[in-house]
Amino acid sequence: MDRQQLNPESGPLAATAADTQRRAVSHAHTAAVMLTVVAGSLLFVAAQPRLYRAFCEWTGLYDIDRAEQLARPSLPGRPVTLEFDANSHENGLLFRPQTNSLTTKTGEIVHVVYRVENTRNSTVVGQAVPSYGPQHAGSYVKKLECFCFKQQTFAPHEVREMNVVFLLDSKLPDDVGTVTLSYTFFEVPVPTGGSANSSPAREENRT
Repeated sequence: MDRQQLNPESGPLAATAADTQRRAVSHAHTAAVMLTVVAGSLLFVAAQPRLYRAFCEWTGLYDIDRAEQLARPSLPGRPVTLEFDANSHENGLLFRPQTNSLTTKTGEIVHVVYRVENTRNSTVVGQAVPSYGPQHAGSYVKKLECFCFKQQTFAPHEVREMNVVFLLDSKLPDDVGTVTLSYTFFEVPVPTGGSANSSPAREENRT
């Protein structure tokens, strides 16, 4: 009698069973790999918002996102005239805005440049203090960038251009059609033996 007939495990049936087992193992391996890829993709998507926020904060792009959020008014924008003024308090600084007035809308981002020239032969450390007209309009000015946030140090005869970036809150009262933004530079005495480098000052209220 044929030996294959006496031992079925070594015949064609055994070969077929072995092939079936190998295919099952291969399919299980493929399924495990696909499940791993899907799980990894879901974890990556879930982590993206935090990774994006961390990247923006590291690069400074988060400020742009914040500006765009502030620029989305909850109320329709309306035209408002902006006037700009600048003064210096006996400190040798020639201080003026590059633009005296412009028309904008509430909720729109405004960028204004101020020019400062130190006419002295010595270093001047100054702090700009804002004021508004009418006074209550100041609480509706949302500043994103301003030289008034800290003390400024000007070398002898230095000329510098400085930025103010802000928007007017859409909740600005309807009876306010013109807002005046004025800055006055006051000299900050440098302590004896102290350096004339810029030093952080108390930030003014950014609202």
